[in-house]
Amino acid sequence: MVRIALRSITAFCVIVAWGAVLTGACSTAPSLSAVAFSSGETEMVVTPSVPSPASPTPDIPAGKVRPAEFAGAWYPDDAETLQRTVDQLLGQVDVHIGPSEGTPFGLVVPHAGYIYSGAVAAAGFKQLEGHALDTAVIVSADHQQPLSRPIAVYAEGGFATPLGVVPVDIDLARALIAVEPRIKADTSAHAREHMIEIELPFLQRVCPTCRIVPILIGDDTDEIVDVLAAALLKVLPGRRAVVIASSDLSHYPSAPDAREVDTTTLDAILTGNPRRVRQTIAQLMERGYANLFTCACGETAILATMQVARGLGADTITLLRYANSAEVLGSPSDQAVGYGAVLFWRYRPPALTPARQQELLHLARTTLATHLENGQLPEYHTADAELTRRLGAFVTLKKGGELRGCIGHLQADAPLWQVVQRMAIAAATTDPRFSPLTRAELDQVTIEISVLSPLNRLDNWEAIQVGTHGLVLDYHGQRGVFLPQVAVEQGWDRAQYLDNLCLKAGVPKECWRDPAAKLYTFTALVFGEPVPERPS
Repeated sequence: MVRIALRSITAFCVIVAWGAVLTGACSTAPSLSAVAFSSGETEMVVTPSVPSPASPTPDIPAGKVRPAEFAGAWYPDDAETLQRTVDQLLGQVDVHIGPSEGTPFGLVVPHAGYIYSGAVAAAGFKQLEGHALDTAVIVSADHQQPLSRPIAVYAEGGFATPLGVVPVDIDLARALIAVEPRIKADTSAHAREHMIEIELPFLQRVCPTCRIVPILIGDDTDEIVDVLAAALLKVLPGRRAVVIASSDLSHYPSAPDAREVDTTTLDAILTGNPRRVRQTIAQLMERGYANLFTCACGETAILATMQVARGLGADTITLLRYANSAEVLGSPSDQAVGYGAVLFWRYRPPALTPARQQELLHLARTTLATHLENGQLPEYHTADAELTRRLGAFVTLKKGGELRGCIGHLQADAPLWQVVQRMAIAAATTDPRFSPLTRAELDQVTIEISVLSPLNRLDNWEAIQVGTHGLVLDYHGQRGVFLPQVAVEQGWDRAQYLDNLCLKAGVPKECWRDPAAKLYTFTALVFGEPVPERPS
């Protein structure tokens, strides 16, 4: 076994970049008046004018419009300032999953004052931009009396913001009430709640024609979560809708504790398993973190959104951004609130036709020839939308059927053709297991490209499909990766696949059984140059 492990160390790929890096107050928020608002490289001072109520749209009677209760305190009440603020926040988002890449079904976004959570909320709402959506179902938990009994829908009229009135999708709201008697039309529960209102300016900018179905949950039992999820899954199929959970994360621990608690909560959400989220939050609350009031103030909304998104067809969950209130200049670090943005979506694999595959293989070979000759990159331009999609990829080099270099990039943060160029050079020159490839060797090498899907946090190792799933392991900071084809080439079963992944990461082979081990799956579209026939 030792001999196999040592021998296998040169048979697999090296990872050059690892996943997304975490960057980066529900009950109170300072006024935005004269507050320096810093977001990225832009800093501005927001000094809102005297509040002026938005005019209802012509088809909504004034008495049916919920006013903008928190404009001027939690976000700007001047329309021009608000639009500029939201647009700046959206403009600083560097990850956007467009219609050609997938379909959004659910979001988790925070709902604090914009100086605290605006950048995180923008990272979530940016994902709706450009998609054909008619309705946003926005769900949160009651934060004050009167509580919903047990689920309250604002079933007609609209919600006002300084940017105008967002109308309720009356047909959908009525359909929801009709399928479940515990879901009731109740405007009083929504009167002074901020969790839905504060999301709306973002929605108005990314989906100006979207209607809303505002929902509050006043009961935190699994039964009521399941009731809401089941009802939504009865009425949403066939509609162009997204479900949004409005929720902040940890409340009032120290900043370091907030990051620890929130990272653990988000990791549970990324598994896609609502039961895991419940168990994780319960365990965190029992650990005795000082001043920890809750791990997620909209826990029930998150759980319902997870169920609905999965039921509608979401197969991928992506953490978009994390921050906490202590990161804002002048905010206390001993009582922080956490914020996360998570997207539940259906991934669309790239349409890499045989012609496109050959184009990428030719690009990789030409890049290697030019770089090994003079250290330069060949010029390459393409308008092909599939080749310019942001995707991760590995490039594998083989010589005489044996591995000669393999380097990959997991993050979908650059155009595919650029990733192929960079990874081809890296595989040839920086794989630590091999000496750099020479120009004379290039003609003896075959090139294989593996184009990767996004990573998905694995909840149950028994769900691993050998030959279909690539794996990433993170164990106490030690990381390893295998492409899907490795297990097939080595003849491993699932347990052997996992054991060897641990060895690849430099940790004990059964580490994957430890609850501290984080496993991620991905799929890959693999194609390569034909292997030259050996002379007889």
